[in-house]
Amino acid sequence: MGRTPTITRDRLLDVAEEIVRKGGGAALTIGALARAASVSKGGVQYSFASKDDLVRALIERWTSQFDAMMEGETGDDPLAFVRRYIAATRASQQAMDAKMAGLMVTYLEDPANRQETRDWYRGIFHRLGGGSADARAARVAFLAVEGLFLMHMNGIDEDGDWRGFLDDVEAVLARLTS
Repeated sequence: MGRTPTITRDRLLDVAEEIVRKGGGAALTIGALARAASVSKGGVQYSFASKDDLVRALIERWTSQFDAMMEGETGDDPLAFVRRYIAATRASQQAMDAKMAGLMVTYLEDPANRQETRDWYRGIFHRLGGGSADARAARVAFLAVEGLFLMHMNGIDEDGDWRGFLDDVEAVLARLTS
């Protein structure tokens, strides 16, 4: 019979997110996580063998949370899909700040992670495919939201303009598709 863990993998991820929020991606180390979680480095490494594994787990967690917000029937309708994407982006910004987004940049330094991200975007563009005016409008709205996300990653949203810009994208999308 083994010892009962004093901290779970999910709790370690919670603590890791807090470290990134406070100090950015550079502050997240196995040692810093161990100290903040009041466990040994070995305790952290039991769940995450390396910082790369830890970062990958954080990205997977955020992606899963975002995908859960995207759930719902949109069928082949690119407009319904992009509207759901905008809503999920708007909701996810409460949890995602520029420091956490910066950690994603580190994640993308690994070619395998970059390929996974490319595949994810290919899936999005497949859903937004087609030559109709609505499909084109949906693609442009998607690209605008992704551009806003990149601006947010770079800390340009210090004044909280993010939500207003998303409102602008939705208003233009509505105008283009009415």
